[in-house]
Amino acid sequence: MDTPSAPLASIGIDIGKEVFHVVGFGTDGKIAFRRKIKRLALVETFKRLPPSIVGMEACLSAHFVSRALRQLGHQPRIIPAIYVKPFVKGQKNDYNDAEAIAEAALRPNLRIVREKTQDQLDLQALHRVRSRLVSRRTATINQIRAFLIEQGISVRTGATALRNSLMAILENRRDEISPRMRALIIGLYDDWIYLDERVETLAGEIEQIGEKEANCRRLMSVPGIGPLISTAVVAAIGTGEAFERGRDFGAWLGLVPRQYSSGGRSILGASPSAVASISGPCSSRPQTSS
Repeated sequence: MDTPSAPLASIGIDIGKEVFHVVGFGTDGKIAFRRKIKRLALVETFKRLPPSIVGMEACLSAHFVSRALRQLGHQPRIIPAIYVKPFVKGQKNDYNDAEAIAEAALRPNLRIVREKTQDQLDLQALHRVRSRLVSRRTATINQIRAFLIEQGISVRTGATALRNSLMAILENRRDEISPRMRALIIGLYDDWIYLDERVETLAGEIEQIGEKEANCRRLMSVPGIGPLISTAVVAAIGTGEAFERGRDFGAWLGLVPRQYSSGGRSILGASPSAVASISGPCSSRPQTSS
């Protein structure tokens, strides 16, 4: 199919790992083209298309694709998948998804995900790696405790207590613990030390970023907010321009009562007990006022 030269109303991209499905709408509201392209052909394909509104679902590649298209003169819009679903017609397939994205991108009051800079993505990556290492460290400590319990040895609560007493326990109970089990526990302890060092290194890097970043320093001026929280917030929302008021930011975090309203009667229940992590993958929740 030839590349359309006439103005387009919108273009929808269904992003895949290696292949993108692209659907364009003309100004008359009809489908102008459908195309399947390789990921590496994205830039060359959109260079030949007239500047348009380009919609895509929030995913791991969306911020990179958005920046690349913006440099070509297009107007990218990253749309949460929940707002695309009502526009899907017929059976679910890649072309229908791309068509639905193109239609959703035309909505004037659409809530979109704010495009993240490379610095924000890097900072989020630091937090995610640190979180994974902390989880692995906790699992390692729990496994050491489990093996000791199997040998009839109980250690008081707390990682510090286990660290301080582990070697003494292995030495004093040498006759009760088999050499193979002792070697396994020592290996787990070495893993624990290594994970500790990795976590501390990443935490130090995050703290350095927090000290240099002006927005992080402003957040840390609030009592109770340190480098980890401030950098996580900045990585997720940048300067916070997407929110009109602090209440909107609280709603985005999930610090709002559960609502069930119908027929003009508003019912607000208890607030949720857990807050979703603001440094989760892609942060695909819309960053606009609620």
